Amino acid sequence: MLRIHPQEIFTAFLSVVSTFEPIDVIDVLILTYVIYLLLKLIRETRAGQLIRGILFLVASYFISDAIGLKVVSYLLQQTLSMGVLAMIVLFQPELRRALEKAGRTKFGIRLFGIGQNNDEIKQIWEPAIEAICDSCVELSATCTGALIVVERQVRLGEQIETGTILNAKPSKEVFGNIFYPKTPLHDGAVIMRDGIILAAACFLPKPQKDALINKKLGSRHRAAIGMSENSDAVVVVVSEETGQISVAVNGTLTRDYTREKLKTFLEELLFNDKTEISIGRKSLFSSRSERRKK
Repeated sequence: MLRIHPQEIFTAFLSVVSTFEPIDVIDVLILTYVIYLLLKLIRETRAGQLIRGILFLVASYFISDAIGLKVVSYLLQQTLSMGVLAMIVLFQPELRRALEKAGRTKFGIRLFGIGQNNDEIKQIWEPAIEAICDSCVELSATCTGALIVVERQVRLGEQIETGTILNAKPSKEVFGNIFYPKTPLHDGAVIMRDGIILAAACFLPKPQKDALINKKLGSRHRAAIGMSENSDAVVVVVSEETGQISVAVNGTLTRDYTREKLKTFLEELLFNDKTEISIGRKSLFSSRSERRKK
């Protein structure tokens, strides 16, 4: 039996380390970060189950090849040879979301010159935020359901096409008319772009993990979570049952907003690049805390 002495392992390790150059360290760090992102993607989506299935096929191939099952080995080998194409097809939604996230990071936006500066964003969105907050307070007082999507870097053309184009200046009167229960446009979401109500009565995507969402949440809250999972949009919801104001960002729903709290939250998300990550983490933490209490 072949035995490897610990001294030989240590010597081999030192020989590898001694050949390291600064560029190799950067190479390893980048590779480590990529592997971390892949593991995070697999853990947070249905890709985990698919990876286990692929590993099962790989293990089956080696076992069948070892014991001499030629036909089974051949079939498994042909199946695995198409693995790259199959991975792209099977993981298409996850890969799309990952690339979208990379594109809307601060580095990606600056690299390709996408987006507006902070002063332009403030000028566009300040009156719109006031209108959203005023409208949500009035709709909340009468328990009138509402769903308002604020588009950011990711364009929502697919959802806009399902609704009615308005191109209207936002105001509490306009929102009130749209979400009044007996109007044709009340059933669906309003999508805002560049501080304007672009479309109404839009259909939003379902959440990825619909079965894990609190059963007490209605269709509006589920649609808000689904939209925030599939894009970087900020989605404001007014509950038809309780009048409660909620906001969905990055797949996380936070609740019990007052007018001032809602205004502050929207301004931080839209005006301040640095606060977005911290707010997302805070929301996620608070959401988990609420689930533990329940």
